[in-house]
Amino acid sequence: MNNIHEKYMYEAIKEGEKALIMNEVPIGAVIVKDGIIIAKGHNTREIQESVIGHAEINAIQEACRKLGTWRLTECDMYVTIEPCPMCAGAIFQSRLRAVYFGSNDEKAGLLGSKFNLFSIEGLNHYVQVYSGILDDQCKSLMTSFFKKKRNK
Repeated sequence: MNNIHEKYMYEAIKEGEKALIMNEVPIGAVIVKDGIIIAKGHNTREIQESVIGHAEINAIQEACRKLGTWRLTECDMYVTIEPCPMCAGAIFQSRLRAVYFGSNDEKAGLLGSKFNLFSIEGLNHYVQVYSGILDDQCKSLMTSFFKKKRNK
């Protein structure tokens, strides 16, 4: 990966840090179109008391509002942690072109860790998936959050 991908992942990490300040699981996401960040999101499940308050969903909803369409075919997502089943489904449904993520989610990741949604033959859309971008920084954000939770 080159520096442009790291640049966008740093922006996703900043979103994760916003979630951390709100005592949310520190996951952040940004959506890029034509080299410009058009949407940002971080986890808001606790504060909104909403099961769909994931960083990816929040970013997708913002991008759809900004572009005036649910089809994000010319957009890429950068997210700190591998998307869960719900978010992988939303990524598929929104027709994102590519997803770049930092760290694997060995418990719930659906873009390679537990299963790769986009390995199913016959789907009407496939998303390119790239992993390991700023892996250590993304992983550190999560591990420090959960370590503090366990120590309380």
